[in-house]
This record gives sequence, C-alpha cells and structure tokens, in this order.
Amino acid sequence: MWKTLIVDDERLARSELKRLLQAHPDIEIVAEANSADSARECLAAQPDIALVFLDIQMPGCTGLELAAELRPNLFFIFCTAFDSYALDAFALNALDYLVKPIVPQRLAQSLSRLPQSLAAAKPDTGEHAQPSYLPDHHGLLLKFGENSRIVRLSEISRFESVGNHSAVYTPYGKSFVLSSLSRIEQRLDPQQFFKASRSDIIRISAITALEPGVAAGSMLAILQDGQQIDVSRRQVQQLKELFGGF
Repeated sequence: MWKTLIVDDERLARSELKRLLQAHPDIEIVAEANSADSARECLAAQPDIALVFLDIQMPGCTGLELAAELRPNLFFIFCTAFDSYALDAFALNALDYLVKPIVPQRLAQSLSRLPQSLAAAKPDTGEHAQPSYLPDHHGLLLKFGENSRIVRLSEISRFESVGNHSAVYTPYGKSFVLSSLSRIEQRLDPQQFFKASRSDIIRISAITALEPGVAAGSMLAILQDGQQIDVSRRQVQQLKELFGGF
C-alpha cells in the first residue's frame, strides 16, 4: 500500500482526487492538507507517507517550493490547473504532472510509474548515483497560442533563456516555460543536448553545420530549421570534439 497525502487548498479538488483514487486499491489516503504548513505537519507526524499529490498555486508557499523541501524517498505528483510549470516540476524530480480536470486514464498512467514495491523505491544516494535525465520520448505539455499539446523532447531543437523563463523551439512553433536554463540543463542528457552558451542549449542531432562566428574564435551552429546559434568561445572546442573523426 502506498500511504498517500493530498495537498490542495481547494476542498472540492481534494474530494475529486479522492474519488478518482478509489479505483486504485494500492493507494491509501492517510492525510489531507490545504496548505504547505499543514502538509509539513502531516509529513512530520506520518513518516511512512510515500506518495504526495501536490497542487502548485497555493497561498503562502507554492507546491513547487514545498516539493523542493520533500525528503528524497518521497514520490510526488503535481495536480494543477496551470500547464506552464511542467518543466519546473520535472526538474524537481516529480513523478508526473497532471493538469486539472484530471482524466482517470491519465491518473492511472501516472500511478503506473510507481515502483512495484516500496523497497524498490529507495533512491541511490551514494557517490555512484546517476543523474536522472529525462528520456528522449518524454513529453512536455507546452502552450502555443490558445492551444496546448504534448511535445516530445526528441522534437525540441533548442532551449533559450529569456529572463526568468525559457523559450522552447519546436516544429509547432515557440513556447515558453517558467524555468531557468540551468534547471532545464540538469534534466537533459548531455548525449542529446549541448549547452552552446549561457543563454542556449541545442539538440546535437539538430545541428547541420558549423561556421565561423563574428567574434574571433567563436562559432555559429546552424540548425535544421535554419536557426543560427552563437557558440561561446569556451564551448567551441567541446562542440568540435562532438563531431570529431574516428
């Protein structure tokens, strides 16, 4: 049984999630909280809680801020009406990110990601623990105008820092996520993505040509869609080595 805590400042939202979870007998709801402070008290009082459903927009402390405090052996799933925090959520190692109103099939998919047992859920915190990179087939919920769609990492050619947001370049246009480039970089496999500069991360397989840049020693990476990305001088040699000979 997965002892579970639901954190949401809206009572109706908690009730609806409890109703949906009745279809999953391995989930035991042992506590509810309407704020981050209440959630902290529940977690302190019940250390055997293993799964947390978290709303994001809550008074005082957001679900993202609370998630950053959670102990490493806790699994958590975000449930929110807002789709703009997805990459921030996965940067915090969220198990999944559900957009309200929650669809039963989507909830089931999230729960299927839980390990088969709590013993298997214990994280490797030793010195040989591997970073948790998102797989290339991982989908991000991105907004394009009035519409939202799931975009796979394999479809993204570039991430660009824009203030406290990041622009995401896809075949469907440009979208934005509320996440820093450094946080995004932590979840991207360096075998797939390359940090060209402080402001750009590009997909390696999207690079079609390398040309000299305007500044001495700099370089331009030409992408499949025609974008020309400045590569900082300190990164030029590393990029060249990626395309080196045998």
